[in-house]
Amino acid sequence: MIAVIDYGMGNIRSVSKAVEAVGAQVKITQNAEDIKNARALVLPGVGAFRDCMVNLSELGLLQTIKEEILNGKPYLGICLGMQILFSESEEFGLCKGLDIFKGRVVRFDLPREYKIPHMGWNVVKFKRKNKIVESIPDNSYFYFVHSYYVVPEDERIIAGVTDYGRDFTSMIIYENIFATQFHPEKSQKTGLKLLRNFVQFSR
Repeated sequence: MIAVIDYGMGNIRSVSKAVEAVGAQVKITQNAEDIKNARALVLPGVGAFRDCMVNLSELGLLQTIKEEILNGKPYLGICLGMQILFSESEEFGLCKGLDIFKGRVVRFDLPREYKIPHMGWNVVKFKRKNKIVESIPDNSYFYFVHSYYVVPEDERIIAGVTDYGRDFTSMIIYENIFATQFHPEKSQKTGLKLLRNFVQFSR
């Protein structure tokens, strides 16, 4: 069973349906025991970093999620699910994250011709190959919706970058942790292939 963590934000249903579509049994949950018993975790989200952390805290899930990740459970973070892995975000004032990776979440500071949020299809350039991107060509298109992006202190975890006025980190991979700034559930066949690869890795 793969637990899709529901903390009251984002497109939980579309993510769970996409993961089911690639052959996984999915449980949408707000329960710490479900998270502990799951084979793998998916944390999607759209919205504000602080709201995400507050909601997870109020549900009593923050420590469980962090412990399960650090204990080696496969984790896929999508959008906010990627950002909260880092030390802090500057969105609406500084807010602490899970601090699994050192780094910050910062807002795009771009020339006026670039619209914020960055929304729509864009290319991901793979920095290194891994099972989660197996059979996915470099420079594939994925769908983005965000105004903030992660700046990791350790560049070795950066697995993909995307150009939007500047290169930013759009994918990270480290051992059991996979995370994307883009939305694989909205990225058609290529996104489903990435989700299928994650499901196969979790087995």
